[in-house]
Amino acid sequence: MAKLEKVIYTAKLHTTGGRDGASKSDDGRLEVKLTTPGTAAAGTNPEQLFAAGWSACFLSAMKVVAGKTKVAVPPGASIDAEVDLGLSHGSYGLAARLNISLPGMDRQAAQSLVDAAHQVCPYSLATRGNIDVAINIV
Repeated sequence: MAKLEKVIYTAKLHTTGGRDGASKSDDGRLEVKLTTPGTAAAGTNPEQLFAAGWSACFLSAMKVVAGKTKVAVPPGASIDAEVDLGLSHGSYGLAARLNISLPGMDRQAAQSLVDAAHQVCPYSLATRGNIDVAINIV
């Protein structure tokens, strides 16, 4: 496990009620009602929040890598993230797919960019070897 040398930011949230509760950040910028996946109740769930966080971070990682390698990320770049919650051998687990759209970008250049971003994105680093992950260029 790699220890942080310098903390850049700490997200602080207070959560009550579990999957049928609520979370609120200490700065008041995020307040969400939580619901169990698959229910009709209003709210979001941890898997949606994880998908949003990872896809946003991954897109930013691509921009960082592109800047360092002098490659342009297409203006319409986007990521459709999918996070599965399931069972494996009686325990809950996750699986994820990042479906990355880089319109107009050469396929080989896109693959190089995505591969490099997957090596530096903190979410990719945290999940590597822990859950089944597929990174797809669509």
